[in-house]
Amino acid sequence: MKKSTLIILVLTLCLSLRTGPVLAEETGYWKSMPPTPTPRTEASAAPLDGKIYIVGGFTPAGITNKLEALDPRTGTWTERSPMPRPLHHTSIAAVGGKLYVIGGFTTGMWTPVGTTYEYDPAADSWMEKAHMPTARGAMAATVIDGKIYVVGGAHKSMLRLVNTGANEVYDPAEDRWRRLKPIPTPRDHLAVAAHNGILYAIGGRVDVDYNENLDANEAYDPKTDAWTQRKPLPTARSGIAAQVLDGKIYVMGGESGKGTFKENEAYDPGKDGWEAKAPLLHSRHGLSSALIGEQIHLLTGGPNPGGGGSSFHEIFSLKPF
Repeated sequence: MKKSTLIILVLTLCLSLRTGPVLAEETGYWKSMPPTPTPRTEASAAPLDGKIYIVGGFTPAGITNKLEALDPRTGTWTERSPMPRPLHHTSIAAVGGKLYVIGGFTTGMWTPVGTTYEYDPAADSWMEKAHMPTARGAMAATVIDGKIYVVGGAHKSMLRLVNTGANEVYDPAEDRWRRLKPIPTPRDHLAVAAHNGILYAIGGRVDVDYNENLDANEAYDPKTDAWTQRKPLPTARSGIAAQVLDGKIYVMGGESGKGTFKENEAYDPGKDGWEAKAPLLHSRHGLSSALIGEQIHLLTGGPNPGGGGSSFHEIFSLKPF
């Protein structure tokens, strides 16, 4: 064998050995955690002061107002004061040491509400605040500069649920709502996330029909009150969760009429591009998520399209556990 040929073979082998681990590390790692106390789907979760709070949703016993808190440092769950009434498909956000649970549906008739409930963990108490202008459920919310932006969802029209393009912002400091420019593609069961002061609305479905999933990805700039189209979600899906980690927006899970998704796809706003990441350990929709440190917690969710719930708790990290 020629010396030059041998060198090429050695270099090729080294590169092949290096490529495997690097690619594996770039896709991320998952860890299964002890189950949540209450099996749920279409619940809402948010981190606050190092704890994860999960509230509402469907349970085996029906729609719930139960609030539970997890201390990730000890793995201990505690039950807190329940929400004023049972709700499902709400949105949730944390601002100024308080939790805000906004909108959602009541009863099995899926009646949309515009309520804003403030939870004070120090007092373990709830207070009703100013109502959202558009009563709706299955919308999504995120926080930018201390204000809560609530986008999309479904409301009632002629006794049926249809999409709304509502884009409304709540200022907790003033207890005041304001209408903004509607989202170009009205949808429900979408996910939103904020990165560098820009809101990204991703995925979702048409008129609560999971057979009509969307791949829409639209960005909203609060400073200009304007929307722009961005590169579509590679896998059209709804009932998804999204979190920002290391400058990218991770979109996880979801459902369609054919089943639930394990997909985990990351959007890079700077490059306007998507990457496939390590898939979920359990496919499901209507799941809750929370970012603690550099780890994304995925909680509960339905393993099958339409209904059901689970106590699954998984953690995603870009680094080995």
